[in-house]
Amino acid sequence: MALPKLETKTYTLTLPSTGEDIKYRPFLVKEQKTMLMAQEAEGTSELSDAMGQLINDCTFGKVDPKTCPMFDAEYLFLKIRAKSVGEKTDIQVTCPDDKETKVSISLNLDEIECNITDDHTNIIEITDTVKIVFNYPLLNSFKSMDNSNSAEGVINLISKCVHEIHYGETIYNKVDISEKELTEFIESLSTQQFEKVTNFFQTMPRLRHVFEVTNPKTKVKSEVVIEGLQSFLV
Repeated sequence: MALPKLETKTYTLTLPSTGEDIKYRPFLVKEQKTMLMAQEAEGTSELSDAMGQLINDCTFGKVDPKTCPMFDAEYLFLKIRAKSVGEKTDIQVTCPDDKETKVSISLNLDEIECNITDDHTNIIEITDTVKIVFNYPLLNSFKSMDNSNSAEGVINLISKCVHEIHYGETIYNKVDISEKELTEFIESLSTQQFEKVTNFFQTMPRLRHVFEVTNPKTKVKSEVVIEGLQSFLV
């Protein structure tokens, strides 16, 4: 006689990028095992693939990891993790007033939201006649994040996210531009123009939480801001 199949409770969340309601379930032991194995491999490619597969499985195939913006993926993973192993997590933060005292803080992951600033836009005006339209970094971009702080890594990430370049009434689609041309175009930007481009990445939606801590040594109260998926899972 076959063993009975266990029912898994489902939940609903709203995707930050589209406002679409998505049903999801907690991850199973076999899926958690895959994630742990990917973490032990210490490779961003393995971790990205495992995270993408988990998100796809836990949303019943409704979210495609190949087209999912990174901030959507991080938000989904955080919510799935909360329903799987518990909403509460403890993290350590450094008190801003003396920059050395560490305190433990208990966070409710269900309260963490994706922060979207009002003035953020994916259309960057380089000059009066030139604009760059960007796509958001995808979950797959995580695979190349190892060198994202290097000059080459930054240029590579920017190139991957370019969707169109507008020059007056002419629109150049990414698919019609060679990788060499695009790299040369980005490298030809002035420092001020490049700052406009990097501002797109710095202000794009991300997991963000603000809370107050009291330094046990100095008794000073300070505001602490934590951002990004890894900050909430340490």
